[in-house]
Amino acid sequence: MQWETVIGLEIHAQLATKSKIFSAASTAFGAAPNTQACAVDLGLPGVLPVLNVEAVNMAIKFGVAIGAEIGRESVFARKNYFYPDLPKGYQISQFELPIVGKGEISISPEEGVHRVIGVTRAHLEEDAGKSLHDQFPKQTGIDLNRAGTPLLEIVSEPDLRSAKEAVAYARKIHALVQFLNICDGNMQEGSFRCDANVSVRPMGQTALGTRAEIKNINSFRFLERAINYEIERQVDLIEDGGRVVQETRLYDADKNETRSMRSKEEANDYRYFPDPDLLPVRVTDADIEAIRASLPELPEQKRQRYVEQLNLTDYNAELLSGSREIADYFETALAAAPELSSLLSNWILGDLTGALNKSEKSFTDSPVTPELLIGLLRRIADDTISGKIAKEVFEAMWNAEGNADEIIERKGLKQITDSGAIEKLIDDVIAKNPDQVQQFREGKEKVLGFFVGQIMQQSKGKANPGQVNQLLRAKLKP
Repeated sequence: MQWETVIGLEIHAQLATKSKIFSAASTAFGAAPNTQACAVDLGLPGVLPVLNVEAVNMAIKFGVAIGAEIGRESVFARKNYFYPDLPKGYQISQFELPIVGKGEISISPEEGVHRVIGVTRAHLEEDAGKSLHDQFPKQTGIDLNRAGTPLLEIVSEPDLRSAKEAVAYARKIHALVQFLNICDGNMQEGSFRCDANVSVRPMGQTALGTRAEIKNINSFRFLERAINYEIERQVDLIEDGGRVVQETRLYDADKNETRSMRSKEEANDYRYFPDPDLLPVRVTDADIEAIRASLPELPEQKRQRYVEQLNLTDYNAELLSGSREIADYFETALAAAPELSSLLSNWILGDLTGALNKSEKSFTDSPVTPELLIGLLRRIADDTISGKIAKEVFEAMWNAEGNADEIIERKGLKQITDSGAIEKLIDDVIAKNPDQVQQFREGKEKVLGFFVGQIMQQSKGKANPGQVNQLLRAKLKP
């Protein structure tokens, strides 16, 4: 039987406010446990929450960026449930009237494929604290520093059909909240995390299958692996005659498997009711337009500009605009040499990204700065060095041996462009390989590559490849 996967994501983006959503306590990461949880965060008797207006503005900014409906009146509710790290016994969230309604996100999961994914809603809520589990000795501690930190929970429609699409969607949201300066996107610190609702159904069936929810995934790689595992688990279970149980599951990255956390046969009754301590939030058209006017260039707008004005491929444009770090690096380098846009994009997405991934560095920590990279690309463009030699220069720059010009001069890497010198190399190679000369003259074009390789070897990679090909063909003519 052919199976179709149905995926919906719930993304929790921690908003980049300096204070919490209902108190003046700091949101700074890394403080000693329980030093940034005030009486309001703990829900002690006699305290009242006060809404952080900046969190509201950030939520509206996100909604405007995805073309969503902005709730002119939104209401905070109490979501009642018990967790050891939820000090009040309820979470202040939004339910029936969220700040952001329906919107959409465009994704390109692979070259030539474009899809529009619906966003159901994005609502404001406070985060819970954090349980810290130690094995030796076996004990659990509660850190309430995170309690009250503002979250924007972004809920997608069940429009995603593969793990690859889910990752593309999550990456697009991740880039967007960073471009908007509403979330730092730090997944290691928990600023951006995902819950994935996964189900399968027979191909062609319209009714949804029973879903399992995979909680708190904090990397794109783990998101893809967790969803793929869960799809395989559910298909195997059904084909073996079993049934999928609606439940919450956790992903174990070490074992690459999901495992049951708690049953969720019926929807939880959280007994939502409007929080009596918080007034409804009213937003005017003027508020929305002021926020719209403050928006920076968004990832989708960047992508379109890269394609239309710089003639980059859709795929390269998508990758360059898919991360604020990459886009900032590209834009800085581009400003110095706009005529090298295509070569620049290829080097950023190829050699530079490869080197950064291998060394586990970010673009902001790159030893090869935008200025250094442009200096190298200028020497490729003016035929001072070949593309092959450029890789040697790049490695030297990576190792802090100087800029491109200094390295080329010191190591004597300038490309040989003197036609007389190249002809001498060609004559020497032709004289030593008469059999291959005859093969070429009999129509075996592939032999040309042999000659080019020999000449480049003799010149230690310095001969201009274009000139070598042109002069070689002329010499090999019968």
